[in-house]
Amino acid sequence: TITLIQGTPSTFRMLLESGWIGKENLKILCGGEAMTLEIARKLLRCSGSLWNMYGPTETTIWSTVYRCHEEDEIIPIGKPIDNTQVYVLDDNLQRLPVGIPGHLYIGGVGLARGYHNRPDLTKEKFIKNPFSEGQESRLYCTGDVAKWLPDGNLAFLGRSDYQVKVRGHRIEIGEIESVLLQHPAIN
Repeated sequence: TITLIQGTPSTFRMLLESGWIGKENLKILCGGEAMTLEIARKLLRCSGSLWNMYGPTETTIWSTVYRCHEEDEIIPIGKPIDNTQVYVLDDNLQRLPVGIPGHLYIGGVGLARGYHNRPDLTKEKFIKNPFSEGQESRLYCTGDVAKWLPDGNLAFLGRSDYQVKVRGHRIEIGEIESVLLQHPAIN
């Protein structure tokens, strides 16, 4: 008997469109891209519990978690999991108060060491943690914009760059643009 299923909102949308009805004791873990309120409400009717999971690959996939409820008016990305620190910071790496949007940074034991053979990108995205005494403590700049909610959960607001997610996969629009511009028929 299946009691847990994990997937992206896009995957669950396809399942629902195919007539999938789930099970009342099923725990659903959903992540990889932003979950809409519409999908959350449908999945809540197909399960015993629905969890919105957030976290980039650089932080060992999951960094925050939120248990969804039928009465939710938005779907937060939740609170940090154990051994994870999450910060919403301004351009000067200062913490922002509840309700003020800023750059989302993540630290903790799940943080990757950097990018393989990409010291330039590692230096840009993985910074020394200004809130820790530890010499080795670092933060990862996610590129996501978020804000703290009054209940202590985080709300995902979008990206601070041109990266998009398609079915849970990162797409760099600039890379596509540069390849297209190499074609002789495109000015």
